[in-house]
Amino acid sequence: MTAPVLFSIVESPAHRDFSALYRRLGIEEHRPGSMRKAISALKKSVPDFVVAEFIYGYGNNYAGVNICNLDVFLYSLQKYSRETRIIVMVERRELQYVDKLAALFPLHAVLPLPVSEQDLEQALAS
Repeated sequence: MTAPVLFSIVESPAHRDFSALYRRLGIEEHRPGSMRKAISALKKSVPDFVVAEFIYGYGNNYAGVNICNLDVFLYSLQKYSRETRIIVMVERRELQYVDKLAALFPLHAVLPLPVSEQDLEQALAS
């Protein structure tokens, strides 16, 4: 049996390095260096999990069409897999905006920052 694949999309220091947890759980981690690289990686490997930060677009280029930093990636992901479990980490002050993303995409878990290893392990196991 092959190991589950996880895309860890790190966009800020708030996203801790959980590589040791993933190894302990037998999950193969892919860590693309940018959102564009994550979209490109979908052509080679479809993840079982995506762990990424939710960053709301306050009146910037995300406003209007896009809600946050994850929209374009998640639209691309839908072409390859609707089964991927999406886990988002979010600053508490931006929790109020996550529902807008959840209305478009099924979110497996929403974890307020800072995220502990135990919180993430529970989200991966459920």
